[in-house]
Amino acid sequence: MKSKKNFKSGITLVVSLLFFVNASVAQKNSLRVGIWRGVLQLNDSTQLPFNFDVKYDMDLYSIVFHNADERIMANEIALQNDSVFIRMPLFDSEFRCVNTGDSLKGIWINHARKNKNVIPFTAKYNESKRFLFPPTKPLVLKERYKVIFEPGTKDEYLSVGTFETERGKTKGTFNTETGDYRYLEGYSAYGKFMVSCFDGAHAFLFTAKRSNDSLINGQFYSGIAGHENWVAREDLNFELRNPDSLTFLKKGFTKIDFSFKNLEGKTVSLQDEKFKNKVVIVQIMGSWCPNCMDETKFLASFYDKYRSKGLEVVGLAFERTGDFNKAVSNVNKLKNRFNAHYEFLITGKTGAVQASEALPMLNAVMAFPTAIYIDKKGVVRKIYTGFYGPATGDLYTNYVDETKRFVEKLLAE
Repeated sequence: MKSKKNFKSGITLVVSLLFFVNASVAQKNSLRVGIWRGVLQLNDSTQLPFNFDVKYDMDLYSIVFHNADERIMANEIALQNDSVFIRMPLFDSEFRCVNTGDSLKGIWINHARKNKNVIPFTAKYNESKRFLFPPTKPLVLKERYKVIFEPGTKDEYLSVGTFETERGKTKGTFNTETGDYRYLEGYSAYGKFMVSCFDGAHAFLFTAKRSNDSLINGQFYSGIAGHENWVAREDLNFELRNPDSLTFLKKGFTKIDFSFKNLEGKTVSLQDEKFKNKVVIVQIMGSWCPNCMDETKFLASFYDKYRSKGLEVVGLAFERTGDFNKAVSNVNKLKNRFNAHYEFLITGKTGAVQASEALPMLNAVMAFPTAIYIDKKGVVRKIYTGFYGPATGDLYTNYVDETKRFVEKLLAE
C-alpha cells in the first residue's frame, strides 16, 4: 500500500524499559478482563479509535484486537508493577503503558518506521463503542464509491470504496490498484462518515462529510506520518485498471531470474532443480506489509493443496532492515503464523525502487505484494499487482476463484 505526505507532530517521549516474555501474573497489579476502547492521538484534535478484548486463561493474558470481521491476537504481554507491555504479533510494534485499573496510558511504537513512529495511546475499560456517537435510527446501506485521493495534485490516485452500513455501524474498505486498506470499521450517520483500522502495522483513519450521494472533505490519516485529502461519489460501474496489466516484462524478456539466500542462509535460484518443470508463483513481499500478510495466508493453504500436483511458491522478502538475522526473524514470524511451507528468500533490499532494481526485467514493481506466475517452461504467464484481501468481499472471492482456475490450467499444460 501507499503512504504519502508527512505532517508535523510535536511528540517528545523518553521511555526506557526492559522487554519481554509473556508473563504469568503473580503481581499485585492486573489487567482487567473484558472489552476496552483504545485511542491513538494523531494530533491535537484527531483520534483514531479501536476496540480490543483482554482475556486471561491458564495464568496468561492475551489481547484480541477488533477490525470489523477481523480478530488479531497478541499474546506477548508483560506486567511489571503498574506497567503493561504489549508486543504485536507479526509486525514490529509494541505498546508501553501505565495501568491505573480502568485505564491505560502510554505510547504505541512502530519500529518498522525510522521516524514519526511514536504515537500517544490511551484506553478505557468496559467501552465497546469504537466511535462515541449516539444511537441512530435503523439504517441499511450498501454503497460503492469512486474515490479520488489527493484530487487535483500530481499524487492523485483512484480507489473503489465498498461499504455496508446497518444501524449506523459501517464496515468495508477502499480498494486501490496497489491493494486494499483492509478491514475498516466505524459509522455513517448524522452527516458524517468515520472508519478506522489498527492491525499492528498500520493505523488508518478515514473521515468525511456525507452530502447526498457523495462523501466530501475527506481526510485520511496513516498514523502521524501520513495525511491525504479525498472525495468520493457513488458509482456502481466504476472499475480500477486490471491488476494483471500494471506490471509486465520489458520488451525482449519472457522469463525472470534471481538468486538470494533463504532463511537458513543457503543461496536459492529459479534455476535450482526444485523449480524445474514446475509451475511457480513468485511472491514479491515484505513481512511489514499487511496486504502481504493476507496474501501469505492465502498462498500457504493454496500451496499445500497444489504442491503435490507440481506447484512451487517462493517469497522474495524485501524487509525494512539490512540486518540479515533480523530480516530472517521477521519473516519467520510470518511463515510460522500461517504455517507456510514454501520457500522465503531474504533479498537484502527494501522498497519498490530496490525491488525493481533486483528484478530489472520488469517495467517496475508498483506494489507489495506482487505475484508472478510462471509456467513449467519458465515463461512468465501473468503478473498480478497488489492483493485484494478478505475485507474486499466479492473481489477476494473472485481473485481466489480466478487464481485456482489459472494455476490448474498451467498445471495441466
